[in-house]
Formats: sequence, structure tokens, C-alpha cells
Amino acid sequence: AATIPSFHIPVAGILLLMGIDHFLDMGRSAINVLGNGIATAMLSKNEGLLTDEEAQPDWEVEKAEA
Repeated sequence: AATIPSFHIPVAGILLLMGIDHFLDMGRSAINVLGNGIATAMLSKNEGLLTDEEAQPDWEVEKAEA
């Protein structure tokens, strides 16, 4: 904020952008998380690690073995 006047940028415009950027950042983060999830699913499908079976939690497997 201290360097804005040295570049002759209007402070009101920067404040408006900073207010809008908060909401745009949430959208960028959501798209990033979605993309990471899709990439992980595609990679595990290509590697043959993704199955159609439901995974059981470890505590259910231990209970079934006992």
C-alpha cells in the first residue's frame, strides 16, 4: 500500500480491486481443488489403482478378521 503513490495508481481503483479479488480468489481456489481431484482420479485410473469396489476403513477390516 505504501508503494501505490510512487506508481501514480489511483488508490480508489486499487481498493476496489482488492475488495473484488477476495471473491475471485475463492473461485480460483475452488477450481484448483477440483482440478487436483480430477487429476488424481485420472492418474489413479490410468495406473490401475482405481477400482469400483468400496474401500473399507481399517477398523472394519480388523473387526471382520477378529
